[in-house]
Amino acid sequence: MTLPVWAALSLATNAILSVTVSLLLFRNYDWQGAMEAEAAATSDLSVSPVKAVGERQKLSYEEWVEVLGQEAQAMAETDPERLTILAGDSISLWFPPELLPPGTTWLNQGISGEVSDGLYRRLKLWDDLDPDAVFVMIGINDLLRGTDDGTILDNYWRIVRDIREHHPEAKVVIQSILPHGGEEATWEGRDRLLEIPNDRIQDLNRELKSLADAEGAKYLDLFSLFADENGKLHPELTTDGLHLNERGYWVWRSALQVYDRLEL
Repeated sequence: MTLPVWAALSLATNAILSVTVSLLLFRNYDWQGAMEAEAAATSDLSVSPVKAVGERQKLSYEEWVEVLGQEAQAMAETDPERLTILAGDSISLWFPPELLPPGTTWLNQGISGEVSDGLYRRLKLWDDLDPDAVFVMIGINDLLRGTDDGTILDNYWRIVRDIREHHPEAKVVIQSILPHGGEEATWEGRDRLLEIPNDRIQDLNRELKSLADAEGAKYLDLFSLFADENGKLHPELTTDGLHLNERGYWVWRSALQVYDRLEL
């Protein structure tokens, strides 16, 4: 039985991503040296400046949205040739700017504690932008607040439809919701995390993939890259069982690079 081209490409992408993550996890990788070498090699490439995350943490949600709107407007005025938007919650927000893949201008539009409906309502901030791609990861805070899967999927549907309507040339990439560390988590909301089985997150991710296929969007499976043999967030990739450490962002960065080259 012959596989369709898109299916073969997707399998190849997943295989390469898995090998990349294995190398990052289990080899004695020189993280600091790699970062310095990358900075030296790409010093002439444009990466958007991002304000210190610590400063943002002191803002109210409304103030945060205002700051992101100002950054989006400033980006619209410069009109970079290749613009990529990273949209989501604190996991996206904390992505170190120096680790975002080079060769594109990144606009980080993450907000700590963000939910899917909140992201949908602030998409208008991007109306003057002309992005090449929009990477979306949202949903863990919805689950922590008790939002049902149907509502999350409906909000995702609205997000994808809105982006495609206002930015028809942009590639929309839904990134899977990441697993959490379960009983090993030390995050302050650990008890709420334990009420969300990682199996449920994976089931929701399957629905998100189906949604992406139906709406002409792309889907990037990060769950399988970050999960250990028990389906929990790999302890070497997290600070507290929910958020990522530097090694975790290196894995995400590598996934973005491979995905860009093979899929986008």
